[in-house]
Amino acid sequence: MKITVNGEETVLEKAVNIEELLVITHAETPEYVTVQVNDEFIDRNDFATTLVNDGDSVEYLYFMGGGQL
Repeated sequence: MKITVNGEETVLEKAVNIEELLVITHAETPEYVTVQVNDEFIDRNDFATTLVNDGDSVEYLYFMGGGQL
């Protein structure tokens, strides 16, 4: 099964949920990541039940605060 994660092709043996995908792909700070699958934001409460399927496009988004006044 082929998916795209942050613009890079990734091959998986089977469909996995978002929680599993974060582990498999070694996502940086998974506790803070926002996940988008096929341009749809996935609620963190749904990570365990949302499967990623062949051909899906997944984006990990990190929102950063900061700046200077």
